[in-house]
Amino acid sequence: MIFGLFGKRAQRRAPVDALFGRVAEASRQPGLYLAGGIPDSFEGRFESLALLVLLVLRRLRELPPPASELAQELVDACFAYLELGFRNGGVSDIAVPKRMKKIGRMFYGRVQAYEAALAAPGGDALAEVLQRNACSPEGAPYLAAYVREAQAALASCDLATILERESLFPAFSHEEASHDI
Repeated sequence: MIFGLFGKRAQRRAPVDALFGRVAEASRQPGLYLAGGIPDSFEGRFESLALLVLLVLRRLRELPPPASELAQELVDACFAYLELGFRNGGVSDIAVPKRMKKIGRMFYGRVQAYEAALAAPGGDALAEVLQRNACSPEGAPYLAAYVREAQAALASCDLATILERESLFPAFSHEEASHDI
């Protein structure tokens, strides 16, 4: 009986894990780090991941149920991934919860800041918040343009598309970003 429960949960988690894997892969696009000015460090990779997870979460919140449940499962998958990274990086079992609490505060702080900036008219607020949290002053306009482009691409996606599309985010290139500025 108990083993059957784990099997159903694993079946339900498979699409979420696959979705998270695609988001994590997109967060590693070289353009985000080169033209977008995100530092290629643990912190920078966290910023990139948090930003793209937020964009998917925003779209999931706009969709009818069961998208909101999927949104929570996506957050859970993100934090499980980050926790595994700490453990694989040699952080002790005692220190992991403390680090995860800090990461949680950082993530939800970014969510609030980016949400407010995305709701503000124009791109200046978004570029400013991105510069403060995630990237260099030179990269902020490019990254802001990319975030707006990615948000527009996600706006046309329904739940099935989000779960099935191989690439949810447009490719980031300096040339494309410079045309949007």
